[in-house]
Amino acid sequence: MKLQMLLSAVVLVSLCAGPIVSWGAPNVPEATPATTPPPKRFNFADVRRRAEVLATQPFKAPDNDLPKFFRELNYDQYRDIRFQADKSLWRAEALPFEVQFVPLGFLFKQPVAINVVEEGASQPVEYANDLFDYGKNQIPGDVPKDLGFSGFKVLYPLHIDGRYDEVAVFQGASYFRAVGQNQNYGISARGLAIDTGLPKPEEFPYFREFWLEKPDKDATELTVYALLDSQSLTGAYRFMIKPGVNTQIEVKASLFVREKVQKFGVVPLTSMFFHGALNERFFDDFRPQVHDSDGLLMMNGNGEWIWRPLNNPARLRISAFQDQNPHGFGLLQRDRDFDDYQDLEAHYHIRPSIWVEPQGEWGKGSVQLIEIPSDAERYDNIAAFWVPEKPVEPGQQLEYNYRLYFFLEMANLSPGGRVLSSRVGASGAGDLDPSRRRFVIDFGGNALAQLADDAPVEAMVTSSSGQIKNVVTHKNPYINGWRVSFELLPQESDPADLRCFLKLGNNVLTETWSYQWTLAK
Repeated sequence: MKLQMLLSAVVLVSLCAGPIVSWGAPNVPEATPATTPPPKRFNFADVRRRAEVLATQPFKAPDNDLPKFFRELNYDQYRDIRFQADKSLWRAEALPFEVQFVPLGFLFKQPVAINVVEEGASQPVEYANDLFDYGKNQIPGDVPKDLGFSGFKVLYPLHIDGRYDEVAVFQGASYFRAVGQNQNYGISARGLAIDTGLPKPEEFPYFREFWLEKPDKDATELTVYALLDSQSLTGAYRFMIKPGVNTQIEVKASLFVREKVQKFGVVPLTSMFFHGALNERFFDDFRPQVHDSDGLLMMNGNGEWIWRPLNNPARLRISAFQDQNPHGFGLLQRDRDFDDYQDLEAHYHIRPSIWVEPQGEWGKGSVQLIEIPSDAERYDNIAAFWVPEKPVEPGQQLEYNYRLYFFLEMANLSPGGRVLSSRVGASGAGDLDPSRRRFVIDFGGNALAQLADDAPVEAMVTSSSGQIKNVVTHKNPYINGWRVSFELLPQESDPADLRCFLKLGNNVLTETWSYQWTLAK
């Protein structure tokens, strides 16, 4: 779909050709000539107005009628199709940003309209077959001239001046990814999540149209607008992408609801956790860990930092952390050593974390974590998002503003003691008793490192079911931190919601470790 920008001008015509003279009356001064207002410039309000109008119309599913060649491409064939770098948008002008367009095919069968905004005017980007190098693929001669694109990539000199690195990609439904310096793609963000984790098919809103605002020659950020559509709602989005050591994306979203939404997920993050240190199931793998993220970090409205390690459970697991006006949440990759993964191809140790920083007050709701059983690392089986307490009803208009940070490390996150590792296994001395579970948690951080070895540090451990036994806290000199170990005596097969943090007197020293243990079947 091509958006035609409407320009309007008001022309005022004066009927007075000169001064009016009347005997016995004062002279009337000449009227000031009217000026034509400047042309209207395309901005976020245009996308918002379009989303609002679209919400009053019945939803029309996108056209997925791709030619057979593109529809049947497998993974390797699709990867062999590459955009011609010398035809990147804005390359000839040597601007700080370039854009490359992504072909249709394989899993990406839904075309999106892409426009460029230059000097306030919007113009569509035209598709052409010669924009791509098809590698070993034999492209048929009857490919439609208006086939279209599945998305686009944003490039920027992230490491060396003059060398353009890929820093973000928008492709598939409402998915997008980004990286900062020395990072590899991993975790994804989405525009919205609808009915994720419910016993019915998930609804996937999609970005049907984009507008790329041409940057100035000294620009350090790129503005992208997007129009979102789905059965239940429409939305207008503005993304301000600022690449760097930690790439930032500032998001403004205006949403218009068509139908009642049972589960409304704001700022959804999608990741992968195949196996790690807290396995409930055995995985026959030479690699110690395989995951894009290893935990959910939250700073709730009360200022408490909570760390929830991820798992690949035997059954679907949904956790909700009730909150009001959250300060932030995100899916993090904390294990940063190559030895944690031993993977020379996937480079899991440099995959980014994402932190969500809400702007303004979001009211009451919950951060929800979805963990889906998975038998392969190619599946994204982890999702986290904000769910407002109040139901989302037809006719509602909702506004959400937030910042996303893509990073390896952020010093200001969980500034006190933080969880460095979590482990679990059978308990007992000598002969192990698999019916009793022993948890071992290592906390680290500058404040903990400075404590004397005999400081009276106390571990506060609780469980929603079963019994907690043999809590032991002591200095761990190998990490310059503190270790807590305890036993859980499960209550049959009931899930146990566990919490643990360290304190010294009345002072809380660490974030709260939170975990749900269930019997693996």
